[in-house]
Amino acid sequence: MTEKIERQALAVSRGGNGEAATGAGTRLARKAAEMPGSDKADSPDQPLFPWGNKRRFNAYSDFLRRHYGTRLQKLSVNAGFSCPNRDGRKGWGGCVFCNNSAFNPSYCEPSKPIRVQLEEGKAFHAWRYRKSVKYIAYFQAYSNTYAPLEVLKARYEEALSVPGVAGLAIGTRPDCVNEEILDYLARLSERCLLHLEMGIESCYDKSLRWMKRGHGFECARKAFASASERGIPTGTHLILGLPSQSREEDLEQAEMVSSLPVQSLKLHQLQIIKGTALERDYASDPDRFRFFSLEEYIDFVIDFTERLSPSICIERFSGEAPPRFQAGPTFGMIRADMVLQRIEKRMEERDTWQGKLAQQSAADSSHG
Repeated sequence: MTEKIERQALAVSRGGNGEAATGAGTRLARKAAEMPGSDKADSPDQPLFPWGNKRRFNAYSDFLRRHYGTRLQKLSVNAGFSCPNRDGRKGWGGCVFCNNSAFNPSYCEPSKPIRVQLEEGKAFHAWRYRKSVKYIAYFQAYSNTYAPLEVLKARYEEALSVPGVAGLAIGTRPDCVNEEILDYLARLSERCLLHLEMGIESCYDKSLRWMKRGHGFECARKAFASASERGIPTGTHLILGLPSQSREEDLEQAEMVSSLPVQSLKLHQLQIIKGTALERDYASDPDRFRFFSLEEYIDFVIDFTERLSPSICIERFSGEAPPRFQAGPTFGMIRADMVLQRIEKRMEERDTWQGKLAQQSAADSSHG
């Protein structure tokens, strides 16, 4: 995977659009070769933690900045795709928790060309991220590999043609990739930054059935393995606090995810979003649901992080939806970045870090 990051770092330095490579691009590639775990990363001045800094978790944003030499801002895209459990192939209505309107930015409308969405996204974020010089087109809504290959190629290439777009993050499901699509994505990742996000939401088949996902955990294992064999960087998502799982089962998923060949993870607390089947389930049987308070969640997600492999970058610790979409208990008006600050402060108070217990478990096993 280190060689893949080297090539992608060079692609970012070229602007993602075939511009000439620069000396800075060579330096970025050299930095990529010095990622944690490589021979060059070992030095007397190595920071406290193996991911290259003193933060107590392996942050995906730091990984991008470290290996690609600049801030990379995601710009969401709604390319008009669907899902197999939404259009009748595997079911109708989609997952019980899903309402894309709750997280899609206002500029994301499938009626707009992808180029227009991205240009409006750049303007939308300009006031907040004035130092952003490169962008990742984030194909976010629904399953963004659920179409014939020629359709996918056209939409991805349109995104990459936008000035400043250095790569793609493609959100999809593990049952919506096949050999042909993965072969194409492997080729595409040779010339731009590419990250394939395959959400699983749970590692337990009982929960996947309850959510009406239409696939099992073994399907996810196979999809991640197939992507890994081709050198495609991948990420996944989990929802913590599902009524179909105990807290102990939630924690055990840290080890299960760590067994997958993934590079990043997003964590979400359970939220009840208006307009979903989950809202109706909650209204009919609220006693079945047990929600985290903010303080409970902070400590719980730290417990989870202690058990997670230190090689997996954490992209997000909590989910966030506008108050007008919320139909159940929430953390209040606190934003996700403030939740993150409190998590990091609590990790310091507990003197703990990502992988602390995973490393201890591995050591215990080796001495068993």
